[in-house]
Amino acid sequence: MPTSISDLYTIYRKYQKVCTDTRKLVPNSIFFALKGDKFNANEFAEKALKEGCSYAVIDDAKYKKGNKYIVFDDVLTALQDLAKYHRSMLTIPIIGITGSNGKTTTKELVRNVLAKKYRTLATEGNLNNHIGVPLTILSITDEYEIAIIEMGANHQGEIEALCNIAKPDFGLITNIGKAHLEGFGGITGVLKGKTELYQHLQKNNGTAFLYADNPTLMNVAKGMELCTYGASGLCNLAGRLINSDNFIELKWRGKKDPLSLDEKPVITTQLTGKHNYENILAACCIGNYFNISVTDINAAITEYLPANYRSQIIKKGTNLIFMDAYNANPTSMSAAIEYFAANPQKEKLAILGDMFELGAFADEEHKAILKLLKEKNLKNVILVGPNFVKQSKGSSSFKTFNTTEEAAKFVKQQKIKNTYILVKGSRGMKLENVSEAI
Repeated sequence: MPTSISDLYTIYRKYQKVCTDTRKLVPNSIFFALKGDKFNANEFAEKALKEGCSYAVIDDAKYKKGNKYIVFDDVLTALQDLAKYHRSMLTIPIIGITGSNGKTTTKELVRNVLAKKYRTLATEGNLNNHIGVPLTILSITDEYEIAIIEMGANHQGEIEALCNIAKPDFGLITNIGKAHLEGFGGITGVLKGKTELYQHLQKNNGTAFLYADNPTLMNVAKGMELCTYGASGLCNLAGRLINSDNFIELKWRGKKDPLSLDEKPVITTQLTGKHNYENILAACCIGNYFNISVTDINAAITEYLPANYRSQIIKKGTNLIFMDAYNANPTSMSAAIEYFAANPQKEKLAILGDMFELGAFADEEHKAILKLLKEKNLKNVILVGPNFVKQSKGSSSFKTFNTTEEAAKFVKQQKIKNTYILVKGSRGMKLENVSEAI
């Protein structure tokens, strides 16, 4: 029976598959019996083995019923340590991506671009936390040539911990915004937390891909090895936003490209929202750095189709829905409203849901969104959630509902037609249920 991580790694190398959920068991894998606030997976170790797993890692010896059970002091620590050990054996480049907004979209764009030339692995969905990152690292087999690891956090110290597992050679911070303010303790805390990625890269001679038009990030990245993208021709990759009224159109050129930016073709994407321009340019920059051809980069960007309620355009009857309701924070909500207000469509409806994880900042941030809506002269607005209801009392002409169900019932009765509709809110609001009623 293994007595160390190196012994466990010997078993892992034989099977090279791990799982943590008995509802999604993988044959011939190692089951890690993680514990949570409301479950103890030690209780399911026997079931995992009976249903095809080869070994079960547990941290309560009373559940051990044979030599297929491996006992460690803590299963989560064992999972993370195994991932660290595996990472130490890998020689492929690993790119870490974090930021307040746009992590997943940027990751998917980068995956699309790099996959044109390399066998590429990237974080599935948003498995970007203390469990998802080690699981992603452990899914890197010998067939892959490059990997992209998304890193999420809602407290200081978390990105540092994830970097200690993934040990990225390259890194990208999409932006610093008002996300998870409750956990980070304010925007200064967000900056400190996210730039832990830069600190890791600097200590380990890594390279950061950086949007040079972001003065905050440029300032904290001083002295680092950088590959920059932005408006300036001095950047490693220069870009220009051509149009963002509907789908984003842009131009770009690498520093060594013989053609000027004016001579470059316009790239038409299937992404909406001016804020996504930076994410697209980041993917072009990374592709250019890793010697993907211009033709392949442009094809990858053009082919990318957003999904999972992220910057999607959905046609429903005579209505056009800008669905961006996978998540929301004050920064991304403001960006979506700015984009929506600037769109030339005449008939508009904004359906906005509460923003979560703001803690003591909840009142002022929801109030700020109401102020922005009025400044942008958006009058046809539906607000969903107790925070928006609270801040709207006595001062707003907008329609307000405490629950998604109430809002959906109202929307269904309106028989909306020929309207451009923004749907934006935190994941827990499940605003897709409102859009389905349109």
